[in-house]
Amino acid sequence: MSFSETTHTSWFTRLKNGVVGIFVGLILVVGMIVLLAWNEGRAVKTYEALIEGAGLVIPVASDVIDPAHEGKLVHLSGKVVPDGTPEDPAFSVSATGAAGLRRDVEMFQWVEESRSETKKTLGGGEETVTTYSYKKDWQSRPVDSSRFREAEGHANPPMPFESDHFSVPSAHIGAFVVDGETIANLGTTKPLPLSPDMVRQIEQTIATGLPVSTDGTTLFVAENRNAPAIGDLRIRFQRQDVSEASLVGAQSGNGIRPYTTSNGRSLMLAEAGIVSAPDMFASAESENTIITWLVRFAGLVGLYIGFSLTLSILGVIADVIPFVGSIVRFGTGLIAFALTLIIGPTVIALAWFAYRPLLSIGLIAGGAALAFIIMRLRRPAAAPAGKPA
Repeated sequence: MSFSETTHTSWFTRLKNGVVGIFVGLILVVGMIVLLAWNEGRAVKTYEALIEGAGLVIPVASDVIDPAHEGKLVHLSGKVVPDGTPEDPAFSVSATGAAGLRRDVEMFQWVEESRSETKKTLGGGEETVTTYSYKKDWQSRPVDSSRFREAEGHANPPMPFESDHFSVPSAHIGAFVVDGETIANLGTTKPLPLSPDMVRQIEQTIATGLPVSTDGTTLFVAENRNAPAIGDLRIRFQRQDVSEASLVGAQSGNGIRPYTTSNGRSLMLAEAGIVSAPDMFASAESENTIITWLVRFAGLVGLYIGFSLTLSILGVIADVIPFVGSIVRFGTGLIAFALTLIIGPTVIALAWFAYRPLLSIGLIAGGAALAFIIMRLRRPAAAPAGKPA
């Protein structure tokens, strides 16, 4: 089920869009430069906070609270005992002994897909053929069918329930009380078995008029779960269990809160299982490195898009003769890529230098010294070749 639509864009309209693209591109370039600089500062401050924390952390027993450690950075591990039971109030479903409960809801809905093909026309215009197709599929979020290009015959009903998450208010690790959501997020998930009584209760709660059936862990709100219709629901409940956990944070009474390091960063680490403080800090440092490189990559991609938008008007101007426009766009693409490779690493280097000047100077000096030594070592070997026989 699909249909195609052809649109024409004049050269003057494309030229106007190109002017707008210049401003959007410049804003994006500035934004990415700020992002890259901020990311280096974030990475350095986080690293410094982790190094500071690793040197200050005090391992403590979880079964006894020592007032002498009040406000200090401590590490504790132990068995997790949830306080209370996580419950989904909408369906009255609970998971005894778990730290958290997840409700995953999907609805069978219409989904729109589009594919466009654009070709240049003589005089700098564009002709775009867009093909829209519609299919039925399970979706975990409501799909707004009013935005479809062809809404008639593809209407989605409102989604009566959506996915949600519930956790116990708190949990105990020995004598310490910790935040329930923090603990629940560490848990491993597994399907919650659905008893006949639970199914009947949920059927009364949903009250859609459709029959409710289950395969033991998944609820189907449908006339025929093997042939779903638009509006049918598929609901799963999963419990989150944590047997043991390890935390690093500031001791505050009988609880654990984020610890503020000397550079103002908040430090709070949590992992499932019995994990030593050095291993927790090592994991946090690895995570910081991964985040740093992901943001760097995103910033460089954003820079390239920004430069491409800024230069795109040149291709539009040249599109008066279509094949010339293609050549110009290829050239502007190379320029945008070159600018990205120059500006991006330069911003990263300058930001890194601003946050770690002494180390940066040391590295530069070390590199210069190494280059000087290599040149000195090569000079004597090259000298005999210049002597007469």
